[in-house]
Amino acid sequence: MKCLRIILFLFLIWSCSNNSNTDNNTQHNWLLSRGDTSLSGYTKTKLPESPVLLWSYKSGARTASSPVVNNGTVYWCDKRGKIYGVDIQGNLVFNYDMQTAVEATPMISDSILYIGRIDGSMSAVSLSKKDTLWNFETMGQVSASPNIANFEGKKAIVFGSYDNFLYCIHSKNGKKISRFKSGYYINGAVALWKEYVVFGGCDSWIRIINTVTGITTDSLKVDTYVPASPAISDDYCYIADHSGNVYELLLKDGKIAHSKKIMISTSESSTLVSVPAVSDKIVFILSDDRNVYAIDRKDGSVKWKFLQKGDSGESSPVICNDKVMVCTKTGIVSILDAKTGKLIWEYDTGEQIAASPAIIKDHFYIVTTKGTLFCFGEK
Repeated sequence: MKCLRIILFLFLIWSCSNNSNTDNNTQHNWLLSRGDTSLSGYTKTKLPESPVLLWSYKSGARTASSPVVNNGTVYWCDKRGKIYGVDIQGNLVFNYDMQTAVEATPMISDSILYIGRIDGSMSAVSLSKKDTLWNFETMGQVSASPNIANFEGKKAIVFGSYDNFLYCIHSKNGKKISRFKSGYYINGAVALWKEYVVFGGCDSWIRIINTVTGITTDSLKVDTYVPASPAISDDYCYIADHSGNVYELLLKDGKIAHSKKIMISTSESSTLVSVPAVSDKIVFILSDDRNVYAIDRKDGSVKWKFLQKGDSGESSPVICNDKVMVCTKTGIVSILDAKTGKLIWEYDTGEQIAASPAIIKDHFYIVTTKGTLFCFGEK
C-alpha cells in the first residue's frame, strides 16, 4: 500500500509538471494570424500593465505578413519570400529565403511553417531543418493564411486560391485530399467551426463545408464580395463584405440557421477589409470611417466607438482578456478598455501598419510594412 501511495504521488507530480509545461508553451505561442483556428481574434492572455518598447528588429524589406509566434520565437515573411525568426531577446535565429513573392501570413503546426505564395504554391517549411518539405501548386496566387483541420480523417492544411478553388491538402506530404470550386477568387482565410470550415469568396458567397464528409452543407449570398476572413465564437459567425456590411450568422448542424446585418454600410464608397474580433458578449470591428465599434452580440447595439488617429487600413483588432488592441494604417498602436472604449495606452511606431498584432505572455509584437518588428512588454 505504501508503494502504491508513492507511485500515485510521483504520478501526480509528473502530471502537474506536464500540465504546467503545456500551459507555458500555450502562453508562448500565437500560431495563426488570428490566434486560433476559429479566427476569433480573442485570447485570455493579459497584456502588460505598463507596456514599453523592449526592442525592435529591422529587416529592411517590405512586408504584408502578420507575425506568428512558436515557443517564443516570432516568424514572418517579407514580400520577396524571405522568412525571419527572431527570439524573445530580439536575436535573429531563423533565416530562410523562398525566393518568390509572398503577401500571406504563415501558420505554424508541429514545428512546420505553412505559407502561401503569389506564384500559386503552398509551401511547408521545416523550422528545425530550415528547408522546404513540400510545395503544392495551384493555378492562382495564395494571399491568405492557411488553417488546419481534420479533413476526411486526415490532418489537412486548408486554404483558398485565386484559381477559384478551396484546397485541403495533407499536412505531412502535401498531397491533395480534396478541393471545392467557388465562383471567383478566395482572398480570405477559412475559419474552423466544429467539424466544418466557413469561408467567404470574391463571388459574394459564404460557404460551409463538412470536413468529415467533404460535402458543402450550406451557402449564403451577401451584398458584395468578401475579401477578408470570418470570425467565429460559439455557434455564431461574423463576417464583413467589402462595402462595409457586417453579418452575424447562427450556425446549426452545418447550416446557416439565421443571418442578419449587425452593421450596415453608410455610403456607396464604404470599404471593409478588417476581420472582426469576438468575445463572449461583444464584436469589435474597425471601420473605414476610422472608428473602432464595439457591438453588443445580444441586441446589436453599439456599446461604444473610438475614433482612431488615422485610417484603419487592413489590420484587425485583437481582444486580450479585458482589453482590445488596434493598429492604424498610419502606425499607431492603441490599447482600449473592452467595456468602455477608453484609451489606456498608445504608441506611434512611425511606420505604416497593415498587419495584425501577435500576443503571448508578457509580450506583444507588431510588424510594420517596412518590415520592422516591434516587441513590447513590461520594463
